[in-house]
Amino acid sequence: MGHWWERNILEPGKLPLLLALAAFMLTFVVTRVITRLIRAGKGPFGNVKAGGLHIHHVVPGVVLTVVGGFGAVASDRHGAGGGVAAVVFGMGAGLVLDEFALILHLDDVYWTAEGRKSVEAVVLTAALVGLLLAGFVPFGVNDLSEQELQDRGSVIGTIAMNFLFALIALSKGKARIAVFGAVVPLVALVGAIRLARPGSLWARRFYGRRPRARAKAALRAYRHDRRWSGPRRAVQDWIGGKPDSRPSRLPGPH
Repeated sequence: MGHWWERNILEPGKLPLLLALAAFMLTFVVTRVITRLIRAGKGPFGNVKAGGLHIHHVVPGVVLTVVGGFGAVASDRHGAGGGVAAVVFGMGAGLVLDEFALILHLDDVYWTAEGRKSVEAVVLTAALVGLLLAGFVPFGVNDLSEQELQDRGSVIGTIAMNFLFALIALSKGKARIAVFGAVVPLVALVGAIRLARPGSLWARRFYGRRPRARAKAALRAYRHDRRWSGPRRAVQDWIGGKPDSRPSRLPGPH
């Protein structure tokens, strides 16, 4: 275990990344526990207010992210300063992304269906950082041989091709596949060759005069959503809490 830790974490300088990921996930979990207690009216916790103004936890999150980010840039990633800055940055990122939906909608949608986007952003970020920690390099460059790495043209071509696949997948309305495809080779290719989701940029551009393609894309999207939307909502509710049935314009405690 000690040899693995030295070779895979300490030598490559990945300890700050590991600390940032741990702080990010722990901060998100603690924040969600506290907000659930506030929502249920239990425990000693309450909303933070200053002069009648509700201070959302995205505010201290932004401060911690800025401090941790600049601290990480100014620090040696092999030193103690880099580790401390990574923890501060991870805590700030956890607070910020826990209210990602608020930033996206510019509205207090924390306990609404729209608020599930915060959970999606946190899970996606944690997964991507975990992949980077495991050794994946964006756009599949990590899969190149030593000979290919010496050939700069091969590296540039691989990056450009996978980036193109990721863009196509994104234009087809497959954001998750596009993001993961930027890190994991061939994932973006799958999203690029499959039918676009209805209403996506690709569908509007290329399916306008192809009624059969539109119908097939709509049917596939319907079957996919019918199969996976329920389990996805159940997981999101388990992680972030079940949304209220009230309108999203009404603020909730957090």
